[in-house]
Amino acid sequence: QVQLVESGGGLVQAGGSLRLSCAASGGSFSGYVMGWFRQAPGKDREFVAAISRSGSGIPIYYADYVKGRFTISRDNAKNTVHLQMNSLRPEDTAVYYCAAGTTFVEVHTTPDYWGQGTQVTVSS
Repeated sequence: QVQLVESGGGLVQAGGSLRLSCAASGGSFSGYVMGWFRQAPGKDREFVAAISRSGSGIPIYYADYVKGRFTISRDNAKNTVHLQMNSLRPEDTAVYYCAAGTTFVEVHTTPDYWGQGTQVTVSS
């Protein structure tokens, strides 16, 4: 059983930056593809980014609406995955969730594990 705990959310002005972190425990972190999702009020949860098992982080996938602004990375030695968010927009406001799965398809559709989420609010 893998436990995922997100941190780093908060309130930021449009154009600002935040760095989210997800700490994993209870399993073999390097054996999982890791991803980030988000859910805005009244909307479905949506995919943000995913990163491969390897420490090199290749391959990496991003949703079009964050490409060029967000960067996902991982540190297998510290069992953590990060999401660096730059040029934030009010429409990025959501609860951000960390997820883990054994394949990219699984992470994108039905992850094995979810974190509890961290709130990101971007003011205009």
